[in-house]
Amino acid sequence: MRICKGASDRSGLVAVIFFLLGMGTLLPWNFFITAMNYFTDRLKNGTSSTQTDTYMFGNMSVLLAQLPLLLFTLLNSFLYQHIAEKIRIAGSMVFILLFFILTAILVKFKMDQDHFFSITMATIWFINMFGAVLQGSLFGLVGKLPPRFNSLFMSGQAVAGIFSGIAMLLSNIFETDSESSALGYFITPCVATLLTLCCYLVLPHLRFAQLHLENVSTKTTLKEPSANSSEIVKVKLNNFDNGLDDIGETEACKKLNEFKQDPTEEKSTVPQVFKKIWVMALCVTCVFAVTLSVFPAITVNTKPSGLFDGKDNIFVPLCSFIVFNVMDWIGRSLTSRLQWPSMKSHLFPFFVVLRVVFIPALMLCNIQPRAYLPVLFNHDMAYIIIMSLFAMTSGYFACLSMSYAPQLVRPKDAETAGALMTFFLALGLSLGAAFSFGLKRIL
Repeated sequence: MRICKGASDRSGLVAVIFFLLGMGTLLPWNFFITAMNYFTDRLKNGTSSTQTDTYMFGNMSVLLAQLPLLLFTLLNSFLYQHIAEKIRIAGSMVFILLFFILTAILVKFKMDQDHFFSITMATIWFINMFGAVLQGSLFGLVGKLPPRFNSLFMSGQAVAGIFSGIAMLLSNIFETDSESSALGYFITPCVATLLTLCCYLVLPHLRFAQLHLENVSTKTTLKEPSANSSEIVKVKLNNFDNGLDDIGETEACKKLNEFKQDPTEEKSTVPQVFKKIWVMALCVTCVFAVTLSVFPAITVNTKPSGLFDGKDNIFVPLCSFIVFNVMDWIGRSLTSRLQWPSMKSHLFPFFVVLRVVFIPALMLCNIQPRAYLPVLFNHDMAYIIIMSLFAMTSGYFACLSMSYAPQLVRPKDAETAGALMTFFLALGLSLGAAFSFGLKRIL
């Protein structure tokens, strides 16, 4: 009886689905914050000219986005085993969809500023709460597949940023009013979330996904192993195998054969998994802390000098947001072809920490206003080159960190590793956002 035959995603459908799932995790929030002008305009109405930011919307939105992201990625790392995967993923998508429908409705619904501010702050909290659970669960899911799927998933996240940057650029070029733009920004995530929900529901019906993602063991098998436990595994494997072509033993087969050899072995605890992946966890934290410390909080204030003189409305979305997201996507996509340094090389954390040099490099560009630091890189081309290298290395090392971590643990602990890495990713985002406040003061 055959234990396992080769299986591959020959149609590429599973790869496309994980790419779209990655895009669906970040596209809603990226479009939400792109509508910043709409929110500030609604909250400025009726205020005096000296109190243009009475509600401190920018600072409050960052705070209420990062807190639930950090808290619920941490909770997801410990509680994911107690809540069904479908409830965590599909349920989060449904709630995110509902909150964006509410936000879109509010565009045409006039109300008191205080009430609007309170509802918007609550919406930001819940969108990021469900987004944290969704992202953590999907990173755990993709950790069960070969590393290239992690790269595809993270590439999808980068593409979400490209779309929001293009939307901002077009809005500025055509000088669309903030209310009309906002309506488009909020309807687009509704469509994207529906698409990703459909993709997720299709996933369990694909043979390749079944082979990797379905739990071969049952709780009963783990607790009460019997003499025919190996036969149960064989039957399961052969069910996946029927109708598939021979292409050699795949990584999936190796994982499932490993389970067959010791079906009674339990999953490691969260601290045990962390001991194996702590280097990658700290690396992904460092990558995002460095990135978020200057982008977009500081780089958004860069003024054109040279190529885009007098075109501020084009320069920021094009050279700050689109350039960053395109190069970030290239860096993430590159990991499907190149994985250097290796996961056990001391050069990997060294290069991750070395990215700190981009902080002073970007701060010495033509960012205004400034009080203390001089401008060394005044020309637009210098800024574009620095931003490109900054973004590409961010995407490359972030994606490698997330891809390497599940490979450092046993296959059955890959989901725990993915969930833990998501928490440290969120920690990096929060630290970077906090550092940006201090860096603004020394500029």
